Amino acid sequence: MEQQELKRDLKNRHVQLIAIGGTIGTGLFLGSGKAIQLAGPSIVLAYLIVGVALFFVMRALGELLLSNAGYQSFTDFAEEYIGPWAGFVTGWTYWFCWIMTAMADMIAVGVYVQYWFHIPQWVPAVVCLVILLGLNLLTVKLFGELEFWFALIKVITILALILIGIALLIIGFKTDAGTVSAGNLWNFGGIFPHGISGFLLSFQMAVFAFVGVELIGVSAAETADPKKNIPSAINKIPLRILFFYVGALIILLCINPWNQLSADNSPFVKTFSLVGIPVAAGIINFVVLTSAASAFNSGLFSTSRILYNLSRHNAGPAKLAKLNKNHVPSRALYTSAAVLSVGAILSKLIPGEAFGIVTTISAICFIWVWSIILISHIRYSRKRPDLRKKSSFKAPFTPFINYIVLLLFICILIIMLFAEATRLPVLLTPLWFVFLIIVYLSRAAGKK
Repeated sequence: MEQQELKRDLKNRHVQLIAIGGTIGTGLFLGSGKAIQLAGPSIVLAYLIVGVALFFVMRALGELLLSNAGYQSFTDFAEEYIGPWAGFVTGWTYWFCWIMTAMADMIAVGVYVQYWFHIPQWVPAVVCLVILLGLNLLTVKLFGELEFWFALIKVITILALILIGIALLIIGFKTDAGTVSAGNLWNFGGIFPHGISGFLLSFQMAVFAFVGVELIGVSAAETADPKKNIPSAINKIPLRILFFYVGALIILLCINPWNQLSADNSPFVKTFSLVGIPVAAGIINFVVLTSAASAFNSGLFSTSRILYNLSRHNAGPAKLAKLNKNHVPSRALYTSAAVLSVGAILSKLIPGEAFGIVTTISAICFIWVWSIILISHIRYSRKRPDLRKKSSFKAPFTPFINYIVLLLFICILIIMLFAEATRLPVLLTPLWFVFLIIVYLSRAAGKK
């Protein structure tokens, strides 16, 4: 039996950096440019609102995971407190979320490598897949080490930006865009230059920016001392949101007036270029490359663990529930890698608009997963008051805050339905859930 148990090899520093890596990604480094064009300086408020909402989601997730040592992931408590269908649909939806996100990041790796080497885009994408697959097959500790160093690069970059920005603010540094000043936050049309509509439309990108924050829940089964490490990682999320998102965006907007930033390029590249660092583009390209590799690594890890967990609970092929000698779900890893390799083909076949559609569908599906966590927590509080009472990591303001965050998610989906760029994905995504329900019902009928 020991051979068939996931190994708890993720230490506290791994969990802490996985949590950071989950909250810093291409949504900040690249997506913030588009979001700033939609909302202007009010994007800071949008990121703050979504970040605070997801902190409460994570507190609910943490309490649920620690209420039962047997929980491997959030699909387990979804099945227990909502029903078997919820575990089935949520598990496969989460796998689908990360497959779409990881495909996009794998393609991005190919694009970023072309900055230095003029080779076909699919070549570095496939090389990245093979290398990360090989490392993930060895031990979960290697995954933790990879994420540790990937996340550290992101942290150092943002820290450098903030420190440089503060220094420029103090001395009143002048760039080609003007003087570095806090006045840039309101001098170009105010905080809401495009009105409330622009502010509301930016929420979709804000949601996508935080995709992966729940990865702590997937790594729980392989975390040493989860009762200590999981609460520690979750409780530090607010500080990370304030520092990495709010802090970084405020500094960006003080250095660059929002209307001089492009929706198609990273505002970080623009900022480092303006402050006179000659190798800025190369530095940021390297950071964005590692960020994409980090997100892809997280996708490979999470999709394999979700497949393993689904198969253990008879919601997927039984063969995928096997572990190798290193206690790694190798067959699930191979399966996810095979599906992800399609990304190299899609990079040639799908037009540019498809990337936006895929990432929007991914964001919608993540909203489903986060909502299931909140609903499970509400039902847990009602059904198991004994566990709630003795919990050492109670989620605050339950169940009031759960309903508030769920209402926020509904409002974001409605906004996306009315926005032309995201309307089609919102209308198409329900087809995925209809498909899963049909599969679930057919499986249930077959067992009778």
